[in-house]
Amino acid sequence: MRKVIDIPEELAASQEKFNKEAGRAFIAALPDLTAAFVRRWDLRVTGAPMHGVSALVVPVDRADGTPAVLKLQLRDEESEGEPVALRLWDGDGAVRLLGHDEATGTMLLERLDATRMLAHHPDVHENVLVIARLLAHLHATDAPAGMRRLGDMAEAMLERTAWALPRIPDPAARRIVADCAAAVREVAGEPGDRLLHWDLHDENVLAADRAPWLAIDPKPLAGDPGFDLWPALDNRFDADDVVWRFDAMTDVMGLDRERARAWTYGRLLQNCLWEVEDGRPVEDRQLEIARRLRPRAG
Repeated sequence: MRKVIDIPEELAASQEKFNKEAGRAFIAALPDLTAAFVRRWDLRVTGAPMHGVSALVVPVDRADGTPAVLKLQLRDEESEGEPVALRLWDGDGAVRLLGHDEATGTMLLERLDATRMLAHHPDVHENVLVIARLLAHLHATDAPAGMRRLGDMAEAMLERTAWALPRIPDPAARRIVADCAAAVREVAGEPGDRLLHWDLHDENVLAADRAPWLAIDPKPLAGDPGFDLWPALDNRFDADDVVWRFDAMTDVMGLDRERARAWTYGRLLQNCLWEVEDGRPVEDRQLEIARRLRPRAG
């Protein structure tokens, strides 16, 4: 089969790093897989491929001239829910799904304007408000049956915390991680049922002719909206801005502050556990977000 693209070296390197043998097999199959879907969906490649950490995105035109992108990625627990969520949102606040292959996870998506990314907007506060408004809109959708669930993730995190804490050598960091786990334990019995994006930072928001801003690349799950705040707190990190961002987002989204704080601590716990499991120290930035969100005295 004729090769229609070259695979970016950075994508091959990230697949090697994170997915080892499965990543190498995915990269090896990509040229033929891309060519197969170009032919199957009657597409024409119109530009150089783009990529993130895990997916290849190829600009294409459909047979009728409609611009689109072909997205190919290694299926995993996070990515397999993406077409389900996009189908439910149906272009309302998020990129529109035009086609999906169940067996490979390959998707055909409407083409947004990659040159107009929210990350390019200089006003960080406005960016946070854009993300909050998008999240409020996306969370209006009930999560479907079968979607991975925050309740299951919280239970697994709490079980793993007992193993992780003795492996954090710094006592201050260990105390913060323990406090995060305690906060999650308080809300774990009510994990929520909204359809969450999980990864809505300013590089996952693009402009389009039909809408000022649209979300892309969800890693969806069913849960409490407070679990979706962390990316906007961490993105373009500024310790002095954490509380403003948290207050602004909870206000725009109409969230209970204490529940939102607890589930944001849950996201910090998730990140810290990953660091410990990979043998890395807990990042100072993560710890500082937790410190800044501590309840105010008085």
